[in-house]
Order: sequence, then structure tokens, then C-alpha cells
Amino acid sequence: MVHMSRRSFAGGLPLGLIGGGLLAGGLTPAVAATPGAPAAPASPNPVTPLAQIRIGRFTVTALTDGYADMPYGYFPGRSPAEVEQAAAAQFTARPSGVRFLFNQYLIDDGDRRILIDTGAAGSIGQTGALPQALAALGVPRDRIDAVIVTHMHQDHMGGLVLGGTNNYPNAEIYIDRRDVTYWTDPAKRNGAPDYLQTSFRMADEVVRLYPKLQAIDGEREIVPGVSIVDLTGHTPGHIGVRVADAGRSLIMVSDMVFPVVHPGATDVFFLFEQDRAAAQSMRDRFFPRAASEGALIAATHMPFPGLGRIVNDRGEMRWQVADWALQD
Repeated sequence: MVHMSRRSFAGGLPLGLIGGGLLAGGLTPAVAATPGAPAAPASPNPVTPLAQIRIGRFTVTALTDGYADMPYGYFPGRSPAEVEQAAAAQFTARPSGVRFLFNQYLIDDGDRRILIDTGAAGSIGQTGALPQALAALGVPRDRIDAVIVTHMHQDHMGGLVLGGTNNYPNAEIYIDRRDVTYWTDPAKRNGAPDYLQTSFRMADEVVRLYPKLQAIDGEREIVPGVSIVDLTGHTPGHIGVRVADAGRSLIMVSDMVFPVVHPGATDVFFLFEQDRAAAQSMRDRFFPRAASEGALIAATHMPFPGLGRIVNDRGEMRWQVADWALQD
């Protein structure tokens, strides 16, 4: 059961929006015009979006590592045709599936910088943009003080071990002990399907490259105002992160909510979930609670910046994009 007070769980009004940086490849070089010839039309540069909100003394910046389109058959509980029909009804259908963003969140209180997840880092789809996004913000990876990994799927920890390197050398790493135990268990790895093998391999690399990794147990405060929320189900140690200050809060729920299928149905899953009964049970509890309290939520795979609320619309749960930019 998730234990959260109304004050700490319900979301406050955020503000601010910035943009800039590069998704990949650097700036497109300027082309010198030939005298007397019309200038060539400028090619648009891919841009990594950066969105900032304020939660009391905290600045939270939404970043993205990129995206991937997940096949319509990756959602047990509904047929591929049903998922594609739902995506088309929401105008989000892609030829190859449901588009998943890979959003990360940087928490800065002026003293410490805490990063929530590190992205797929090129291991899935069109990803690997997080380092450029951080650089555009003026925050190189060696200036990150802590990384909280919400769970040990490859799209949440890939950036930690990209290239077989400790890419966040000055950061404390926090991961739920249950996930560390599960994803480093040789027996679990030997019995797992092929699509989970990359996650098992990366988990071993995380443990090897980050010897000071802190395997945490249950809900706890990382620093004042930043605390762990137990959202077990999607994986054995799936966690969220709550940021709260001055009567406002934001809860980053990682993979509690997937686009198109959630929050309208809790009996639709994602291929990578190990315990579907536990995942459904958590969503059955969490979605109504979030709706009743008007919680401001950040979700990893929802359209950038992943900010919204779960609302009860005449008995049906739906995702309401947060009207968050330029708010007082």
C-alpha cells in the first residue's frame, strides 16, 4: 500500500519553460552563399526540449533521451488491433507502434543535483540524447550528485553504463534492493526471455562499475524534500520519487502509466513487466488515489515533458495533460 499524505502527494502549480540543445549530431554547419545566388534554405536542427518547473525551492527540469515506437503486440491484455485502434482514436498511432518517449528529470535545489533515471542510451530506438540535453543545460554528467534509478530495465539505467564506463563518476546511485537482487540473480537471468537479457547484462555492469551503489529498502528520504515512493509491481523494486516543498509537490511515477492504454485500463500490461498481477494491483490502488487528490505526475513514457494528472471522467480514468507552463 502506498502511504502518502494529501499535502505531500497532491501537485502544485509549476512554472517556466525553456528550450534548446541538440538531439544528436551537433549544429548543422552554416553554408556560405555564392555571390549573386539565392541562399540555400536552412535545414532545421533537431532540438532537445528542456522544460523547467518549480516546486518550492526545487527546480525540476524535464529532459528526454529520445524515443522508440513499441509494437502494438507489446501490450498483453488487449489484442494488437485493439491497441492500434485506441492509438488511432487518440491520434497517436505510428506505423510501427505506440510512440514511447524516454523522459528523465533533474532535481536541483541549488546545492545538489539529482537525476531520475539515465535513459536507454541507444539500446532502444532513437535514444542516446540525454548527455546532449544535460550539456545544453550546462550540467555535465560529472556534476550530477545523485542518480535514482526507478527500476533496472535497460531504458532507465542504460546511460549509467554506456560504453562499459562509469558515466556519473561523482554521483551516489540509489536503486531499490529488490530490483538489485532480482536483476543480478543468475537463475532469473537464465530463465528470462531474450528481450530481457540486455537489462540483466546492464544490471551486472551497474553493480560492477558503481561499487558504492546504495541498495535501498522501502520508502525513505534521499535529501529533505526528495523521497522514495514504493510503486512495486512493474518490477519487484519499482519505485517513484516525490519532490515536495512549500505545500507543492510532484511525483515521478516512472512506468506506472503507459501511453494509449493507461490510465483507462489497469488490466493492460507491457511486455517487460514480470508480475502482471502485482502491476495491476498497484495501478488499481494508485490511479484512483491520484485522481482523488489531483496529484501532479511525471511519467517516463508519456509525451514530453510527461507531466499530467489522472482524472476521473464520469467513472472513466483518463490522462489530463498538465496546464503547467508559465503558471504563477
